[in-house]
Amino acid sequence: MIKTKNSDDKLDTLLSRSVVPIIDLAHCGIEEVPVKSVVNRVGHQLKKALSEKGMALLVNHGISDEKLKTAWDHLDDFVDLAPEVKQHYIRTDGDKHGYVSRGQPRFDGKAPELRHAFNISTLNAQNLPEEPLPGFADHISTLATDFKALASFILQAMAVSLDIPNTFFLEKHSHMLSGDHDNMSSLRMLYYPPVVDDEPGQNDVIKGRCQYSYQRCLSNQPDFRPEHNPRDEDDLNEVDGPNGQLFEHKLGNGAVIHCPAHVDYGTFTLLAQDSEGGLEVKLPGSEKWNRVGHLPGSILVNCGQILNIWTQERYPALQHRVVIPEQEHIRARGRHSIAFFCHPDNITMISPNDLPNPDAAQDKACLKQRKKSFKAAKERVYNAYQLIQKKFRDTYSNNGHS
Repeated sequence: MIKTKNSDDKLDTLLSRSVVPIIDLAHCGIEEVPVKSVVNRVGHQLKKALSEKGMALLVNHGISDEKLKTAWDHLDDFVDLAPEVKQHYIRTDGDKHGYVSRGQPRFDGKAPELRHAFNISTLNAQNLPEEPLPGFADHISTLATDFKALASFILQAMAVSLDIPNTFFLEKHSHMLSGDHDNMSSLRMLYYPPVVDDEPGQNDVIKGRCQYSYQRCLSNQPDFRPEHNPRDEDDLNEVDGPNGQLFEHKLGNGAVIHCPAHVDYGTFTLLAQDSEGGLEVKLPGSEKWNRVGHLPGSILVNCGQILNIWTQERYPALQHRVVIPEQEHIRARGRHSIAFFCHPDNITMISPNDLPNPDAAQDKACLKQRKKSFKAAKERVYNAYQLIQKKFRDTYSNNGHS
């Protein structure tokens, strides 16, 4: 049995209860010619893991801890640059690529960003801070290419899991990291500063000599106990502050929402973390919030909404959130993560009719009704870019009206 770090063993997590599927990618080969037997094995494991849990932990994936740590060191060095230098790399409206500073407004225009983030959607070195940080562009470009290769392997294994040609998903994701105009995939490096409680009801975030303050929103308590009776935890009460800022989502046990509950929009997400940092999920069919836990060296894969549509909900999009944990030893340390958001090419049409549905094929009684609704269903088909933009509009137009 694989154990987590000692400091995190005390937490009741899905990992500590052996609920999270772990998939070994050892000997998978190279991106161009992966080992067929490994692709088939991983495909069958993904089918069970994603249909039942919406996620899995990948081990022996080929991206070393040293390479990840170096990337996080580069991000820390970037955060420490002078504001006028960082300004050259700030993400602009309508572009996913670039730096998002602590305190900068998020997409909803009200809630401040609680993290430092650097998004990479293209490997063009001109868009990376190589001049102020020698080695940054080369290392991050190599790391992004590694994540792209891992995503390509998962796409092939996922095709096997659905009994379709191995190249089906690869052909629809052929422009990953080519820029927002072709594909919305991106690598996101994240730094969550430590949280220090100075006064009751106030949290200050420390990074070097800079101190930041933020406010909380009201929410509900996550479930850390199997015997806990779940309740509906989707209704978050938002209150606007005097300057239009968003008050925090505060949990009953003292934890604070760092990233509100959501599902990812794309095909799937790959997530690497340097420590246990408060990632919680609702497993398919459950209303409980559960802490995932941390397995050093692993990368989490979770389903997104586009994969959910493609598979007619056989692979459910995983609802998740990030909280600032109530445990003092976790709150007091900074945390890093890297997420690779895998999206189809922008012009790819996303339809539930693209893939065979074994259950529907067996249920001939539904065939007549399916024919009647075919025209209506066809009218609702979007390409990947339109679908993602629609999700953004739906998400943020509804924000603040709960």
